[in-house]
Amino acid sequence: MPQLLKQKSLVIGVASSALFDLAQSDEIFREQGVEAYEQYQDNHIDEPFKQGVAFPFISKLLEFNKLFSNPHEEGVEVIVMSRNSPKTGLRVMNSIEHYGLGITRAIFRSGMSTFDFINVFNMSLVLSGNEKDVNEAVEKGLPAGYVLDFDGYVDTTSNELRVAFDFDGVLAGDSSERFYQQAKAKDPQTALEQYSKYESGHADQPIEGGPLKALLEGINTLQDASRASGMADKPELRVSLVTARDAPAHKRAIKTLEQWGLSVDDAFFLGGLDKAPVLNELKPHIFFDDQIVNLDSSELHIPAVHIPFGVRNATNSKEDANA
Repeated sequence: MPQLLKQKSLVIGVASSALFDLAQSDEIFREQGVEAYEQYQDNHIDEPFKQGVAFPFISKLLEFNKLFSNPHEEGVEVIVMSRNSPKTGLRVMNSIEHYGLGITRAIFRSGMSTFDFINVFNMSLVLSGNEKDVNEAVEKGLPAGYVLDFDGYVDTTSNELRVAFDFDGVLAGDSSERFYQQAKAKDPQTALEQYSKYESGHADQPIEGGPLKALLEGINTLQDASRASGMADKPELRVSLVTARDAPAHKRAIKTLEQWGLSVDDAFFLGGLDKAPVLNELKPHIFFDDQIVNLDSSELHIPAVHIPFGVRNATNSKEDANA
C-alpha cells in the first residue's frame, strides 16, 4: 500500500482524547448517549477544550517546524485521530485553531477506530487515551501508546523539549526480556546471573528494533536540525534513556543504539531502582515505558505513556483474563 507524507522527518498521530481533556464530554456520552453528546458539542462549538496530557509534548514538537526551510517536505506532521463524527469534530479543530497549533490534518470516523491508518500515513507514534484501541494496535505491531491520566504541572516556558524512554520493549524489542523470563521460569535463583552472562556475551550483537525506534530516529533528525540552526530562539530537544538495566547489561544497550546510528543525551542504568525520583528530577514532557508498574504510581509526577508491548504485557493480559 502506498504511504503518504513519506518525506516528513516525523509523523505523529494523536487522538483527541490525548491532546485535549475530554472528561466532561466523555461523561455525557456514557451517561446520556450519542444524541446528547452531539448536542453538547454543538452548543459548545466555540468553547475550546482544556489542554490534555499530550498537549505540551505535541505543541513543543511542532515548534521544530520553524527550523526547516520547506516544512511541507520536512519537519513534523501531527495528525488528529478521532472517533468523533466530522460534525462533532469541529470543536476539536476549533480548539486546535484557538491554541495556534500547526495541525491541519485530521481523521474523524464516527465511532470507528482510526488506527488502521497508522501505516497509511507513515506514523512513528500514535498517542491515545483509549487503552483498548492502543492494546489492539500494539498487538498488530503498530507504534501506539496509552496516555495515562495526569493533572500535574508541566513546564513549557523554555525552548527545550524533554523526552524520556525506557529501552527494552520500547526503543528495542523484548528478546532480552524473553530470555530472562524463560531463565526465571526454569530457575528463579540463577535467572539474573544467566541474564547478565547472556547480555555480556551478546554485547556486540544489536537488539532488534522496538515499537518506538522510528520515533527516536525522527527525534534525532530534529536534534540535528536544531544543532545546525543559527536561530537565536531555536527549539531544542533533549532525550533521556531511563532503564532498569545495570552493568554489564548496559553495554548492549549503548552499543545497540550506536549500531543503529541513533543517540540519546542522558542514560540512567538503574539496576531495578525506582525510576520515579530520576524522572521527577528530569521533568520530561513525556516518558515511554512498557511496564505499567513503573508508570501507575502516586510518586511519579510527569506525563507518562504505556507501550503495552512484549512478553511482560502478554503475561499481564493473561493474568487479567484469568482473574
